[in-house]
Amino acid sequence: MAFNPSPKVRAAGEVAKEFGKDQVVVLMINHAEGTLEYASYGKTKTDCDEAKGLADALFDHAMKWHAGRA
Repeated sequence: MAFNPSPKVRAAGEVAKEFGKDQVVVLMINHAEGTLEYASYGKTKTDCDEAKGLADALFDHAMKWHAGRA
């Protein structure tokens, strides 16, 4: 796993290792705080770039969904 100082990315990398995946996207929601966050991980630079692209698209969709719930 490439070095990343973010604990969220590090956790996504640990999920990838645990389950034998090349890419992981984690979406994190806290309704009480009104926060929506994500982390992505890729085993290689290409995997990382692809996971980030997917994470960005999922995050945009989740933001619209979350806004519709308010």
